[in-house]
Amino acid sequence: MRSRLSLLPGAALATALVALGATSVLATSAQADTPPGLHVSGTQLVEKNGTPFIARGVSHAHTWYTSQTATAIPAIRAAGANALRVVLSDGHRWNKNDATDVANIISLCKANKLICMLEDHDTTGYGEEGAASSLDVAADYWISLASVLKGQEDYIQINIGNEPFGNNDTANAKWSSDTQAAIKKLRAAGLHHNIVVDAPAWGQDWKNVMQAAAPAVAASDPDKNVLFSIHMYGVYNQASTITSYLDAFKTMGLPLIIGEFGYHATSADVDTATVMSEAVKRNMGYYGWSWSGNTDPILDMVLGFDPKNVSAWGQQVLNGVNGIKSTAVTATIYGGTTPTPTPTPTVTPTPTPTPTPTPTPTPTVTPTATPTPTVTPTPTPTPTTPPVTGACTAALQVVGTWPGGYQATVTVKAGSKAITGWKTALTLPAGGTAQGWSGTFSQSGTTLTVANAAWNGALAAGATTSYGWVGTGSAPAASTAVSCG
Repeated sequence: MRSRLSLLPGAALATALVALGATSVLATSAQADTPPGLHVSGTQLVEKNGTPFIARGVSHAHTWYTSQTATAIPAIRAAGANALRVVLSDGHRWNKNDATDVANIISLCKANKLICMLEDHDTTGYGEEGAASSLDVAADYWISLASVLKGQEDYIQINIGNEPFGNNDTANAKWSSDTQAAIKKLRAAGLHHNIVVDAPAWGQDWKNVMQAAAPAVAASDPDKNVLFSIHMYGVYNQASTITSYLDAFKTMGLPLIIGEFGYHATSADVDTATVMSEAVKRNMGYYGWSWSGNTDPILDMVLGFDPKNVSAWGQQVLNGVNGIKSTAVTATIYGGTTPTPTPTPTVTPTPTPTPTPTPTPTPTVTPTATPTPTVTPTPTPTPTTPPVTGACTAALQVVGTWPGGYQATVTVKAGSKAITGWKTALTLPAGGTAQGWSGTFSQSGTTLTVANAAWNGALAAGATTSYGWVGTGSAPAASTAVSCG
């Protein structure tokens, strides 16, 4: 979409820009005298009072699931988060989220004591994805929302554009200049919020374009309030790759967050244990992708927007070691306490679009209008075969099916005594294969054997954990017995 400013005739445009520039000088001077809300200090994001704010957050796909937001935000808070990253559209690619809509989101975040990062998703893959908008268009979008953004500097951050460049080297060469121009445009318009900038290469910066240009981008901001964001998917499948990238920003003395990460990508499983442990070790913020609504539910933390139906991925990022629930601290602007789980509203299913991942080597899971098989959650089955007695029991649930494949989870429950490890086995339909998570998988013929992962083997008496997989071929019957010992 074109901004009103871009429609002005040349002379009027020049006059407007001169006036705007003069205004920006005054605004910047005033800003220097008045401490901002959320802002960077060295390598840390801090609140207005100087207290570090370490985000433990979740992304919510608001622009495609507007009907779910009113219940999703309280549920995300109840799950333990202290921060929320909200997917918005500038209208270039998807339906625009206007000022009224965004004001309501901010109110919901404040009511639920969440620091709210607002992001424009239409920029995803610019330079490679033809439908994507530019950072300049994104900047105009934020300026159009100025009336509801100004005055909220303690509570919100502006993530100018999600993954604003793809893997096109020619386009990516403009990442630094385009990012600097967008930052200056926002400041000139009087927006003095903490600005978050995503890396190119679908957010993963595997050629270190953002890393190399970060000092120049940081220096270009009149407010000196830029936070860099790396997205960790298939590129980050081993600890050394993760720590090397994080170390580079530490050495430069620049602030960095992990703005998205997931534990499975098309190219490789992500070393999420290292992502989370390093973030905790370094007092670095992270945001898991995403609460719910992915067509392939492997990256849904809860299935069908039901906070009671937590997936294996959700268990890890919300409840696992170095997870959100155990490490989140509420911002001091809200009182600085850890989240207290509260009853969440009953989610009433409503018809919603079915997003699909953008087909790139390792991008954010981004919806398109392409029809895809809809994954329909099914009730947890009651096995007709008595479970095997012993140190633990296990129950199978087929989460959803589509032509040629399915997703399933198994819940493992310790018996009357605590256990230090577990191993399960079940029979798959002939010809099927499984690719899984949250366990150590092996397959011989039709027998699938799964042992605990390093982080979920120890269970107290009666405690549960789960693992899951995406399978090819037919799904196992709901009555399939799973041995556990």
